[in-house]
Amino acid sequence: MSDKVRVAIIGVGNCASSFVQGVHFYRNAKADEFVPGLMHVNLGGYHISDIEFTCAFEIDKTKVGKDLSQAIWAGRNCTVKFADVPEMGVKVYRGMTHDGLGKYLSEVIEKAPGPTDDIVGILKDTKTDVVVNYLPVGSEMATKWYVEQILEAGCGLVNCIPVFIAREQYWQERFQERGLPVIGDDIKSQVGATIVHRVLTRLMRERGVRLERTSQLNVGGNTDFLNMLERSRLESKKISKTNSVTSQLDYDMGSKNIHIGPSDYVEWLDDRKWAYIRMEGRTFGDVPLNIELKLEVVDSPNSAGIVIDAVRCAKLALDRGVSGALFEPASYFMKSPPIQYSDEEARRKTEAFISGGAACE
Repeated sequence: MSDKVRVAIIGVGNCASSFVQGVHFYRNAKADEFVPGLMHVNLGGYHISDIEFTCAFEIDKTKVGKDLSQAIWAGRNCTVKFADVPEMGVKVYRGMTHDGLGKYLSEVIEKAPGPTDDIVGILKDTKTDVVVNYLPVGSEMATKWYVEQILEAGCGLVNCIPVFIAREQYWQERFQERGLPVIGDDIKSQVGATIVHRVLTRLMRERGVRLERTSQLNVGGNTDFLNMLERSRLESKKISKTNSVTSQLDYDMGSKNIHIGPSDYVEWLDDRKWAYIRMEGRTFGDVPLNIELKLEVVDSPNSAGIVIDAVRCAKLALDRGVSGALFEPASYFMKSPPIQYSDEEARRKTEAFISGGAACE
């Protein structure tokens, strides 16, 4: 058992920036106190300060070749700066493109010259434990290519995007064969549109209200939203967000009665996201009950605390010899886990996993 969690990053965008900043920002957090922004200061014996970055992979010319501490501020990154990150001695290498650069991103990002670096060799040489996938939405081929490299290198995976890996039996078996853990798919923010929508959906069902129609419209100004203007890249994202909400019901609303997904790009919002949620239902006496709310968050920091926990759970699995999809942490951290639970049940199962409890059947 190593006393550190050695982490590599694929895609040095806003989410990676918040993740790297957060590890530095909370490095002196007291493990016995409630620390705003965190679910666990110490997770299974690993403090946040035990997370070490080993390497990163990018295709953006402004980021490749730089130290990770510099790359998180380069290119079109626009998230909030809440920590000064010192020189880390962690290089950003030239990654694989495949379908990682869509129509709109290719208009604002210039690819770095030269061939793809030796991903497997770098992961092995840096003794990486866990790799975090932050590729753009719709990077189906690129993600699967990277997963093959991760398996060959012998690392665990935290898949933060809606390309379905951890929930698919084929990939579960591939990770089991290699004795490696995977947590996925599609990161669920600490208090984001998906978790709020899920909790309200569950609340209505448990309080006897029949949800008949609902919508969630999201707008933002980061490159994630720019990328998602290319609607052909959105299929898995819409499936992921929709299933996450409807999984909290025991009846079929009908596909025409639910609309959830990214809606538009407003550049001046930068890394802020506005989510507009509407829910229409029937309550006592068949009387209408409607809910409307607007949630405004800074998008990338909202997911970083989840990733900080996810990489430590993956490291615990490596320590314990647990392989394949980690059902319990995935159910709490991800929108499209292999098994969907209510959020309270998912939290209990995750705490049991952290403390060394039995895995899900």
